[in-house]
Amino acid sequence: MSAQQPADQGFSPSLPTEPGTVVGARMRKWDGTPHWRFDGVYLGRDEHGVWLGYRTGTLFSRPGREYHTKTAGLIVFGDVGWVTDIYRDHPRGALLYIDLTTVPEWSEVPDDGRDGRGPAFEVSAVDMDLDVLANEPGSKAAKGKGETLIDDEDEFAEHTVQYGYPQEVVSRVRADADALLAAVRAEEPPYDGPTAKRWFAAFDAL
Repeated sequence: MSAQQPADQGFSPSLPTEPGTVVGARMRKWDGTPHWRFDGVYLGRDEHGVWLGYRTGTLFSRPGREYHTKTAGLIVFGDVGWVTDIYRDHPRGALLYIDLTTVPEWSEVPDDGRDGRGPAFEVSAVDMDLDVLANEPGSKAAKGKGETLIDDEDEFAEHTVQYGYPQEVVSRVRADADALLAAVRAEEPPYDGPTAKRWFAAFDAL
C-alpha cells in the first residue's frame, strides 16, 4: 500500500540502528508547508515498518495548533505509505490513528547541524488527508465517531482540487485507505494488540 510521492521529493535510506536514538518526525502537506511535528525515540523495525515511541507530555505541533500528549504512544512508519499512531490508555478511548501518507523519507542529521542537541535522524512524509481510526467500543471516541472508520473525506476532496493531486495518487490513497480499514477490522498485525504490546514493552525497557 503506498501513495506516490511528488516527483521532486527524494528518498533517503538513512535509518537509525540504536534503540533510544532521538528521531524528529517532520510531516508536511503536498505543497511543502509544515504539518504535524514531534520528537520520538527509535525502538527498532520489523516487517511492518520502523517503530518510534513517544513519552507522556511529548509536544505535537503544527501551524496554528499544538498540544502535549496525555499518555505515551507508538508510531510505526510503514515502508510504503502510511503512519500509524497506536495509543495506550488514551483518555477518550482511541486505539489507533493511521495517516495515509507518501513513502516516508529518512535522513541523518549531521552533528554540526544540531550542535549536539536535537534529533540525530529525521523522518518526513506528505500527509494525504485521509485517516483510518479505531476506537474502543463504548468509549467517548467511539460514541463520537464510531469504532472503525475512514476520516477526513471532505479534506481529501478539497485538497485534491486545491493541490492538484494526480489521479493515480487519488486512486492509490483511496484504495490504501480501504485496505487499511479492512486490516484494522480484521485485527491483522500490527493492529492485533499483541504486536503493539511487544513494542510498548521494548519502549518501557529503555
